Amino acid sequence: MTFLLTNDDGIDAPGLHALRQATGGRGVIVAPLQHHSGCSHQVTTQRPLQVEQRSPTQFAVDGTPVDCVRMAVNQLYPKLEFVLSGINAGGNLGADVHISGTVAAVREAALHRIPGVAISHYIRQRRPIDWERATAFATQVIDKLLQHPLEPGSFWNVNLPHLEADEPDPAIVFCPLCTQPLPAIYEPLESGLWKYAGEYSKRARDLGSDVDVCFSGNIAVTQIRVWGQPESIGRS
Repeated sequence: MTFLLTNDDGIDAPGLHALRQATGGRGVIVAPLQHHSGCSHQVTTQRPLQVEQRSPTQFAVDGTPVDCVRMAVNQLYPKLEFVLSGINAGGNLGADVHISGTVAAVREAALHRIPGVAISHYIRQRRPIDWERATAFATQVIDKLLQHPLEPGSFWNVNLPHLEADEPDPAIVFCPLCTQPLPAIYEPLESGLWKYAGEYSKRARDLGSDVDVCFSGNIAVTQIRVWGQPESIGRS
C-alpha cells in the first residue's frame, strides 16, 4: 500500500517524523514547508506553489495541507492508496475538525475517494509530548484501522491522550464527535482590543464523545463522512 504522509505543523515537525516511524518508513511525504495550523480547508490558487524535492520520497510544498494532498494526488503520486495526516501537536476533537489543517488533509483525500486517517495528540497542562510513546500508539491505531475498510467519502479522525509516564497504555475507543462548541471567552484589553481567553481543557463535552474519551485517557477514534448516505442525497 502506498501511504501519503502530510501534516499542518510543517515538514520538519517531530509529529511527522513520528508518523513515518509508525508506518515503518513506508510512506512518501508531501507536507507544508511552513506551519499552517488552524488553516482548515484553505487552498492556494492565486499564486504559484513552490515545490522543493528533499529526497526521492519527500517534497516540501509552500502551501497548505490541502494543497499538499491535491499536489500529491494529481501530480506527484497519482496511484497513492491511503493518506495519513499528523501527528498534530494538539488535539483535534469535536468542533476542532472544522478548523484543523490536519483534518482537512484527509477530508480532501476523501473527496478524491482515497481513505485516510488524521492523528492528533492532545496536550495537557502544556507538558511536552513523548513522541516515542505517541509513535507506539499511532502504530497500534493505524494497524487496527487498516482492518476496517472505509466507504468512499469517509475518513478516520484519531486523538491520542496525554498520559503521565506511569499511566497504563490507553484503550482504542470508537466514538462520535462531540457536539459542543469550543469555549468562546474573550478578555477586554485597551483601545477596544479583545484577547481570546478560552481554556481548551475546560471545554464542554458530551458523555462518550471524542472529547470525553480523549480527556479520560483513551484513544478516541471517530469516523467522519464528507457527504451523507447515498440514499439521503437529494431528499428533503
